[in-house]
Amino acid sequence: MKNILVCIPTYKEKDNIRKIIDSTLMQGDDIEVLIIDDNSPDGTGDIVESIKITNNRVHLLRRPGKMGLGTAYIDGFKYGLSLPQIGYLMEMDADFSHDPSEIGQFREMIKEADLVIGSRYVNGISIVNWPMSRLLLSYFAAIYVRWITRLPVMDPTGGFKCFRREVLESLRLDMIKSNGYCFQIEMNFFVWRAGFKIKEIPIIFIDRQAGTSKMSRKIVYEAVFGVWRLFFKKLFRTDKKVINLKKSI
Repeated sequence: MKNILVCIPTYKEKDNIRKIIDSTLMQGDDIEVLIIDDNSPDGTGDIVESIKITNNRVHLLRRPGKMGLGTAYIDGFKYGLSLPQIGYLMEMDADFSHDPSEIGQFREMIKEADLVIGSRYVNGISIVNWPMSRLLLSYFAAIYVRWITRLPVMDPTGGFKCFRREVLESLRLDMIKSNGYCFQIEMNFFVWRAGFKIKEIPIIFIDRQAGTSKMSRKIVYEAVFGVWRLFFKKLFRTDKKVINLKKSI
């Protein structure tokens, strides 16, 4: 069995970081954690540094500044692919909106899929503590994405996911430039277009318990217009440039 590397981007998450690392590692001896910290001014990276000294299942990537969610995951994936013991790579938030206890469900489902997505919409709507305005924005955004791209995913902007190593090796990760929600859409899109099997499983999404949201108007705009870029890539088949066909399965 190969290990699972849970990639967790952070920026000013000192109130959550110890708890999220401990809760994640408790899910099994095959779990390792990678924190990708964007030079948090609150000392998040320093806390992780102190933890990893005594725990070889904790990894840390320090970045020079706030560079965005998408690039954080790309850097995390590259780091994970450099570790021979890692067979699966996960995305997860640091704020407990994604429940680490769900990792076991991902572990089971990835046996029969190439990408497993924790979906807020596959069984109705499973979101706790969001204002109605944000819930509606997210729900109708998912419909908008599916309508334009034809991506067969109920929750294309969700960020609780598990990839087989081979899936990420089949993509030219440096060609994926989006951040925020559009990054999640883009990754799903290229995995789908490469012919991999995607499975959604229901999760309960709970709004953050501590810290502040990283949502911004720029992130929303990128998602709104970014899906049209994917539409035209599909139309003109330029999406295949991102897919390393020699490594696709």
